[in-house]
Amino acid sequence: MEVAETETRMSQVHQSGEDNKRKTESKERDDDEHMSGSQFESVPSTSATPSSKTQLEDSPDALGVIKEAVVVLTRLPDYKISALRPPTPPQFYSEDESLSSSDSDMQCEPEGENSSLDLYDVSEPAPVIVSSAFSHSSSETTKTRPNLPEEEVNVDMIVLAKRGPMRWQRGKIVDMITKEDGRLKYKVSFEEKGRSLVSGHHIAFDTTPRLEQLYVGARVVVKCQDNNSLFRPGVLAELPSRKNRLRFLVFQDDHMPVYVGLPSLHLVCRPLENVLDDVANARHSSFMSQYLRDWPYPHLTHYIAGQSLNAELNGVMQRCEVQVVDSSLIQVVFQENQHREWIHRGSIRLEHMARFLELKALQEYESDSD
Repeated sequence: MEVAETETRMSQVHQSGEDNKRKTESKERDDDEHMSGSQFESVPSTSATPSSKTQLEDSPDALGVIKEAVVVLTRLPDYKISALRPPTPPQFYSEDESLSSSDSDMQCEPEGENSSLDLYDVSEPAPVIVSSAFSHSSSETTKTRPNLPEEEVNVDMIVLAKRGPMRWQRGKIVDMITKEDGRLKYKVSFEEKGRSLVSGHHIAFDTTPRLEQLYVGARVVVKCQDNNSLFRPGVLAELPSRKNRLRFLVFQDDHMPVYVGLPSLHLVCRPLENVLDDVANARHSSFMSQYLRDWPYPHLTHYIAGQSLNAELNGVMQRCEVQVVDSSLIQVVFQENQHREWIHRGSIRLEHMARFLELKALQEYESDSD
């Protein structure tokens, strides 16, 4: 608005200057008196004092003073700035590049229209799915088993041994038996009565592992949070870093994720070459296989507390609400029965992620077939 007014005044001054040149000297004094009372008196000089103002207007440089450019800077709204940026599909943002990136994902906002998941008929806006740059330190992202000598396993050693599909307990090795086919078995006497003959990949050290022994993909067992005498098998999915508040993430064999400290971890004594061969749940084994291939850039959905979504419970998609976002996990409460639990933000139990992974697998299949 200020620029428009200035340009109008400049054009009027220029026209008046041309008229003055055509007038005779006898009318100059009348013109000066007329100009002193005209609208141009309201335009202040930028370089002259009030006492010299009339003198400047009579001089040939008067037009140069009045014509001095006025620049008005106006900040563009955020939506106009965003419109000038080239679009990038949200699912290909890294978490470090995402506008909502932070150490704790508490600030993450869902984006609706821009997500690739709009290919599906989803009733609510789909969340952003990012390929998260989990860490930039090799010590926090390693998924290679360290080349360290194996620890010895002997008779009378206290170990954690498998007693059921998701049930490991503390016991003592009372015998080591070599089968006819050469396989070595360990006879374990449990503290809570009973004995079992198990393989080396079904016993774990009772001692706390050293940090240099741990890596993403390691076969471990973790102490149950509600029962200190029970342990559950799983696969190590995250090493401590700033992004997860210096904790270990473990996917248990039932797909349940849990953050734990070092004292709750126990390494399996003789893990299989492919640790996922020991995971009975085929669906979870497939998920973990993809997770380990993607690491350290796992796919994660972005949710905020209070957001509603569909998640699988007892084999059925049900409505739930996000209560807490904690690093790579969200705690949800299901509307039907108020059941609460923690779910990984990249879990196949989340409807949006399951559909995204289906689309991704289809694209990879079509790419391979070409």
